[in-house]
Amino acid sequence: MNRTKTILFAAGASIATLAGPAFAQDAAPATQPVANVYPLGEIEVTARKIGDVNLGGAVVAAVELRKFNITTANQALNLIAGTDAAPTGGPRNEGVIYIHGFDRFETTLSIDGIRVYLPADNRLDFSRFLTEDLSEIQVAKGYVSVLDGPGGMGGAINLVTRKPTKPLEVELWGGGGFDRDGSVNSYDLSGLIGGRTDKYYLQLSGARSDISHDKLSNDYASTSVQPAGNRYHSYSNDWRINLKAGFTPNDTDEYSINYIEQDGAKGAPYNVYDSIATQRYWDWPVWDIRSVYALSHTKLGGNAYVDGKLYYNQFINDLFSYSNAAQTLMNTPKAFKSYYDDSAFGGRIELGANLTAADTLKAMFEFREDRHVQHETTFNPLFTQPDQTSVEDTYSVAIEDVFHATAHIDVVGGVSYDWRDLKQAQDYSNGVINYPLRNSNALNGQGAVTYAFDGGAKLYASVSDRTRFPTLFDRFSSRFGGAISNPGLLPERAVNYEVGGSTLITPRLKLDGAVFYSDVTDIIVSVPLIYQGTAVTQSRNVGSGKYYGAEASIHANLSPTVDVGANYTYIRRVVDNPATAGFELTGVPINKAFIYLDWRALPALTVTPSLDMASSRWTTNTAGTAYFKIGSYTLANLGLTWRMNSHVDVLAGVKNVFDRNYQLVYGFPEAGRTEYLSLHMHL
Repeated sequence: MNRTKTILFAAGASIATLAGPAFAQDAAPATQPVANVYPLGEIEVTARKIGDVNLGGAVVAAVELRKFNITTANQALNLIAGTDAAPTGGPRNEGVIYIHGFDRFETTLSIDGIRVYLPADNRLDFSRFLTEDLSEIQVAKGYVSVLDGPGGMGGAINLVTRKPTKPLEVELWGGGGFDRDGSVNSYDLSGLIGGRTDKYYLQLSGARSDISHDKLSNDYASTSVQPAGNRYHSYSNDWRINLKAGFTPNDTDEYSINYIEQDGAKGAPYNVYDSIATQRYWDWPVWDIRSVYALSHTKLGGNAYVDGKLYYNQFINDLFSYSNAAQTLMNTPKAFKSYYDDSAFGGRIELGANLTAADTLKAMFEFREDRHVQHETTFNPLFTQPDQTSVEDTYSVAIEDVFHATAHIDVVGGVSYDWRDLKQAQDYSNGVINYPLRNSNALNGQGAVTYAFDGGAKLYASVSDRTRFPTLFDRFSSRFGGAISNPGLLPERAVNYEVGGSTLITPRLKLDGAVFYSDVTDIIVSVPLIYQGTAVTQSRNVGSGKYYGAEASIHANLSPTVDVGANYTYIRRVVDNPATAGFELTGVPINKAFIYLDWRALPALTVTPSLDMASSRWTTNTAGTAYFKIGSYTLANLGLTWRMNSHVDVLAGVKNVFDRNYQLVYGFPEAGRTEYLSLHMHL
């Protein structure tokens, strides 16, 4: 297999701009410049904003990412109502996310509107996506426009990079992280240089984050697997570069070429309660993504446009399993080296036109080919498998119409048809085997109505019927010999209902809120059974359930120097007739809240204390035989921003001020108190 790190190429994007900021965005401190948004990289959002009404979507701007020291994509979701993130819990040391209770498999991730998808299992580690060169993070909750393509059953996340708007822009960030005893545990470095003329722009940005370890809380009780102090195998190293070149021949058209490369490596801490002999001695020396893509927006006449995307992506993932806990030997059947080399190429075209002064129609066609290549080397006996290749094409066609019925009422409706063509599916079992090929298809539909009152209050109601195609892992993975395939696995489906709105109670007090309900069917569940006299599992569409809850956020400007904000989320997830006795959906707390205050104590000094709170959530033991609740917490945090002059800012802060000892996944305690200090220089 060719392990050369090739790049990915893509083109086109919608030009729509997402409105309706995240609750914290209104309180952006004046001590930091707001990063320039790259409109070509924003996703289609007409479904979330009709007229002046925002349909539950949210944006976390770059200024919030800096203010709260948000360094990875998953951490940003803790700032938004209706979402949740777990930092690094679990045996794979992966940052995961939830939107209205839907996990990373049931939501989508994009960079500048280009889908990031791992065809083998789509186990995206959101902790690997750095935020230093982002202009904003867009989040759709429940209602994801059909124009955004397949997936998005429960939500969507889009990481939008920056774009230069001045003749010369230069920025440099540098900082470090510290344990509760003051010792260094990490450092971050990022920079940007770019500029633009009337018709061209060019930008180069990069970021690096090295974490040597996490230090556990002083209240953590040592076990035979993990003593107090530094968390074993909790390191991670990531770096990222982004090169962008654009052409703007006039006021309406724009064309750009982008190249992104991000390389990562990480360890995987052990469960502190399980015996050391039962642990997986894993690490990931390679977790890399390459992407090349072109984005375009062209106006056609006075009332029409065409957007285009063309891209090539590559994902390289190496997983090493060792024979001993120190991860120095590979000489037993437990040891292996697993190599994934995945690629995707595809494109999208979107056409839009104003049919009348009150009616806008948009249509989209998308194609994507995913290629997954894997092999494994074992060491007892020593053997390297031949490559196994799986290839699948995905198509989508969609239409969306926005009708401005009256000066106060807007209506949107959309429908899409997605289908997959599985061309090849291979695995290894005493030789390369070819699985039977089955294709999938799904019809999706959605609609929404909004009402804007004269006084500024806004209401909306929406319904969205969307699907999620099963991955190769769902259909074919043998789970190290413990499962059998199911090529005919159907897509999961969710019908999401939501009613919400926003209002200015006073000119200085804004309130947003929503209630939501999701009816989920054909949930993919791993079902135990006996196959040829052996106990195994098989993925089947036997699950159904209901997710429901409410969210609210508030922002108040108490004085010229004090802003406060808060959000609260209530979520329940119920599975009907679970296949396993006592089964519970894990990972999401029923209650979650975030509260912050911005106090401009001095003209050059802003103080930002915050509280991050959550109730307990369901988790399971390693064997999956028992479910129980874990992880309620209240974390106090403090941030300081000091503007030395118009070109230099100093940021400092403390997270988990009171050194709280807590777990979000059984056996995987989170870090205790940490401090950070960084310097920002900009022209």
